[in-house]
Amino acid sequence: MINKINVLLVEDEPVLAAIIKEILETHEFIVHIAVDGMDGWDQFRELKPDICIIDVILPRKDGFSLVSEIRQVDEKVPVIFLTARSEPEDVIRGFEMGADDYIKKPFSMEELVLRLKSIVQRRSNLLGVRFCSSGEKKIGRYLFNYQKMVLCSENEVIQLSQREADLLRLLSDAKNDLLERKTALVKLWGKDDPFSARSMDVYITRIRKYFRHDTSVEIVNIRGKGYSLIEYS
Repeated sequence: MINKINVLLVEDEPVLAAIIKEILETHEFIVHIAVDGMDGWDQFRELKPDICIIDVILPRKDGFSLVSEIRQVDEKVPVIFLTARSEPEDVIRGFEMGADDYIKKPFSMEELVLRLKSIVQRRSNLLGVRFCSSGEKKIGRYLFNYQKMVLCSENEVIQLSQREADLLRLLSDAKNDLLERKTALVKLWGKDDPFSARSMDVYITRIRKYFRHDTSVEIVNIRGKGYSLIEYS
């Protein structure tokens, strides 16, 4: 890793936080520890970290509330939730808020390191693709600019999040054909599991809403296989 990655760790268990910090720093990460949700919010605004690792159950401000505030000012920074809460509705809520991963306690440090490195690698690969891309792609009455992460028509300009732009790019590259579910999950989430699939469904729903005023475009769910962005002539 050439450039060290700044990590904001929001964890109120001091022993666990110290262990995570020590392990990650041996893998060339720079770790800043916040002890509660309020401290996490203050440090996020000051540090502008590359990645956030956030416990769900925190004093003063819970992890979900903290991430909700973070997403209001930054839709792109990767977020990993750490939590002892393993109910499916909590995991789904985390992904719906735009989390990149959700790790349940107890966990191995090796698992955390691997997931962090996977997120860093995916972002590096996507940035490399984006800088090599150019121009705009027509989708119905909209123009999609992947470089600027913008979807625009004569009447509106929609600023996309990184994940929305990445997913729309895959859909548009396979326009009028099948985007296999597993292919999209591995490319964008790094794994094919039910929680990642639920997260992708949330983003598909968001993208569908952007085209709701254009009857020439439809994103179709091909049951058991994936999605297809259909453009009617």
